[in-house]
Amino acid sequence: MDRRINRIVAYYVRRFGTADPFRIARELGIKVFYHPLGSSTVGMYKYLEHTKCIFINSDIDDEEYLKIVMAHELGHAILHWKENCCFMAHKTLLLTSRIESDANMFAAYLLIDDEVLKEFSGYTCEQFCQCTGYPMELIELRLK
Repeated sequence: MDRRINRIVAYYVRRFGTADPFRIARELGIKVFYHPLGSSTVGMYKYLEHTKCIFINSDIDDEEYLKIVMAHELGHAILHWKENCCFMAHKTLLLTSRIESDANMFAAYLLIDDEVLKEFSGYTCEQFCQCTGYPMELIELRLK
């Protein structure tokens, strides 16, 4: 599954010339909405009336975290487009369901490319986290 997801991510990065999850979503015609979603939900993907929709918690003010949430939800929109999925703060990166694992892996491959891995190759996982702002779980997924 990891190789399949890596190939899918590589395809979209080549196709649109970017790894920016917001630009890829825009190019794919995925609607992105910003709304207060409460303290535990940071994002969700829904397939509504033949339209792919991503909802992002408008209370997120950390740009890196926002990018992680968007990459995760984009993973759902591409990999599980008929499923409705919710990204729970502090929980989703730890879940083991196939759908959530796939979306996490999609985000890891999209945000942490081979060049980033080379740049931080001599670093510990903790140092990698501190330098990039990515959570340990995401980095560990990418290093698998």
